[in-house]
Amino acid sequence: MKIASVADVKAHFSAFLKESKEGPVVVTLNGRPTAVLLSVEDEDEIERLSLAYSPKFQKILNSARRQIRAGSGIRHEDFWREVDDDDK
Repeated sequence: MKIASVADVKAHFSAFLKESKEGPVVVTLNGRPTAVLLSVEDEDEIERLSLAYSPKFQKILNSARRQIRAGSGIRHEDFWREVDDDDK
């Protein structure tokens, strides 16, 4: 993982974008991490990243995990069967 200051990233932005294809680039401000440059391959990956950092989505996931632990979830196969039935 590469670490670079805001000043370096600003001065050589294109180079750091290319570098992000090899791995994350941590951007620092006054020596402290403030951002990360990540390379993405497609729109699905952008959506996954957005969801991963969405407090609303995390709340939904946590609620679903609690339901599953409590035994009130549904099996994966049953879920998709219901989705297929709704499409008919």
